[in-house]
Amino acid sequence: MFVLDKHGTPLQPCHAARARELLNKGRAVVHRHTPFVIRLKDRAAATSQVEGVEVGIDPGSKHTGIAVFTARGGQRRGRYSIQLNHRGALIGKKMAQRAAYRRGRRSRNLRYRAPRFDNRARPQGWLAPSLKHRVDTTVSWMDRLARWAPVQAVHVERVAFDTHLLSAGRPLEGVEYQQGTLHGYEAREYLLAKWRRACAYCGAQNVPLNIDHIHPRSNGGSDRVSNLTLACIPCNQAKSNRPVAEFLAAKPKVLARVLAQAKAPLRDAAAVNTTRWVLWRALDQRLPTHTTSGGRTKWNRTLAGLPKSHTLDALCVGKLDTIGQVVGRVLVAGCAGRGTHARTRTDTHGFPRLRMPRTKTFFGYQTGDLVRAVVPMGKNKGTHTGRVAVRATGKFDITTGHGTAQGIHHRHLRLLQRADGYAYTTHTERTPTP
Repeated sequence: MFVLDKHGTPLQPCHAARARELLNKGRAVVHRHTPFVIRLKDRAAATSQVEGVEVGIDPGSKHTGIAVFTARGGQRRGRYSIQLNHRGALIGKKMAQRAAYRRGRRSRNLRYRAPRFDNRARPQGWLAPSLKHRVDTTVSWMDRLARWAPVQAVHVERVAFDTHLLSAGRPLEGVEYQQGTLHGYEAREYLLAKWRRACAYCGAQNVPLNIDHIHPRSNGGSDRVSNLTLACIPCNQAKSNRPVAEFLAAKPKVLARVLAQAKAPLRDAAAVNTTRWVLWRALDQRLPTHTTSGGRTKWNRTLAGLPKSHTLDALCVGKLDTIGQVVGRVLVAGCAGRGTHARTRTDTHGFPRLRMPRTKTFFGYQTGDLVRAVVPMGKNKGTHTGRVAVRATGKFDITTGHGTAQGIHHRHLRLLQRADGYAYTTHTERTPTP
């Protein structure tokens, strides 16, 4: 648990049992509900010995893993894990929808507004809103953690897949992770993600997969990643050095799918590559930031015997010897937004139809607040903890990790935390495979 002194300065995180003891004795108060932060009433940072923590970040297109850990002599012990769920796809969809509305209004027989292009110049370093969202949310959580814990350094995965190396087919100069036993991890991880960890020819999963050349090398095929795929051992042996068109002659649909997917780029890799340096610069302005590669992360995770997950990858980012402790519960922070300024809803043609209330607060609550409702009777009898959706009638909806409870009266609610733009749930970290 995160701990602050009486002045709000972060101290060394403590165990949940220790935080419970401090609260029961009246020596601390709850500073924040999620993530759980306590503030001591009788201690200042000047009288406490603070060892400090470090943060590992595994950036991704849809999810970003964040791990808070202590490092002693090359051994890392996890203290807190967060999985940040982005909404970049939703932002891209909304931007495309808005553009379609505007184009439609211009093309119909309506009051005409000329297209405006002169004021659309993009500044240096411009990122698309869906990509900028990924950087902003990650940096925002880094700022939050720096307020709650004595963060000394940040370790961030520079990029999930080095597309320059994959297309060049040769190691880049001056990059240590591409030498020795780590060589080839980038290409294999890229192919596993692109072909969804399944055989391209028969679709077999959870079996050993070999890297296969779509156009055989014996017939002039190259080692470029666009000519590589994954094949199970039986398919790889059956195909041998035959061209894929000959091997899949009896399966024209599978042949068309394999050829199309081989040329298709990996969108998630492109999103991570686009934001990698912007994220690094933003983090390095705040704290000392060390970068590493996705191949190095996978190598560390394999040596530690840990399964694949975003938070475990964040724990394995950078140089380390061993993993001494893994956090059992992971906080999942989903980007839910803070609502909208628009007080109308549009129809399919982009015209305003549904009128929204002029105010966002009803009976002291606002949509997105974290609340706990204790309902004594009725169909919603029980305790419900989650995000609330307010109604002018006073009967609210509460979304929890198990679903949505509708029509709960406001008198049964107790406010836990004001809306901060995120929806919180937890899940159990996958245990290491035996």
